[in-house]
Amino acid sequence: MIEKMVREEINAILSEHIETIKEIVASSLLPQLRAAIQAEIQNTLGNLLEQNPKHEKSDNRKPEPRDPQSANRNPKSEIGLYLYGIADGDHERTFGNMGLEANEVYTIPFGNLSAIVHNCTAEPYQSDDQDIVKAWVLTHQKVVDAAGEEFGTIIPMGFDTIICGKGDQDPKKNMQQWIEDDYDNLTLKMAKIRDKAEYGVQIFWETNTMAHQISKESVEINRLREEIKTKPKGIAYMFRQKLEELLKNEMANKADQCFQEFYEEIRDYADDLRVEKTKKTDDEGLQMLLNLSCLLPKDQSEKLGEVLEKIDGRVGFSVRYTGPWPPYSFV
Repeated sequence: MIEKMVREEINAILSEHIETIKEIVASSLLPQLRAAIQAEIQNTLGNLLEQNPKHEKSDNRKPEPRDPQSANRNPKSEIGLYLYGIADGDHERTFGNMGLEANEVYTIPFGNLSAIVHNCTAEPYQSDDQDIVKAWVLTHQKVVDAAGEEFGTIIPMGFDTIICGKGDQDPKKNMQQWIEDDYDNLTLKMAKIRDKAEYGVQIFWETNTMAHQISKESVEINRLREEIKTKPKGIAYMFRQKLEELLKNEMANKADQCFQEFYEEIRDYADDLRVEKTKKTDDEGLQMLLNLSCLLPKDQSEKLGEVLEKIDGRVGFSVRYTGPWPPYSFV
């Protein structure tokens, strides 16, 4: 009878708070539960294969790894280290529970460097919910920023960089082995970016404004336009097509000239530059002319900003200047 009363009471509580329970499960418990289940499945399968080696002979096909890292994993390993970056210094430090899914972030020193990590399962962070993924990426960036403020310089790692165990080595020893093997390279990169930051520079031009300006300045376009006035309608149509092609070529040449001019001006204020792909804009009348990632000392950012202000003040041009960011493009 007591058991029946308890069940009825539990059912009543569940019915009354069902929506709240769903939200808690979806936002907090489900991602962790999924990761735990995946890890347990791998562990169970590994044990079964060890206990029953004949299963390997029953099927000649080898299972494909779930991701590039899985080929080096210990099938029994359920733990990993999520790596945010390598910091310039050897301090033992904890940043509290600010990591992905509120994991504790801490440092593992090695030599004059420190890895910024949190403990995790040895599986990538994956979700079909884009809002969850965006939250993860933002949290990753916040940790990198906090580590940068603490240590001054940090080599940032991309989102979802996870160190797993390898052979008899646990994830911590595997990571320390990697740092030791790549220590000279990491030290050189650290020297390159020390006290510097990445800045984004995007320069746009208004296509209609530039087309009008080029049409006024081009001797060839003006000559052809006057010639069209003297032609019969049918022939004039062909000449207008020729005029459009000529204007298109003139604009392409002008774009190349402006690119080279702006690149040279910006290069004087940056230690290093990377030319990125231009992107389409939401405004059909606006075209991205130049897209640069710039590495420069933080105290030089204002001087570069002054140069960009002059470009932004030119008729038909506009500039987007962002940063400082961790130097992802240069490490």
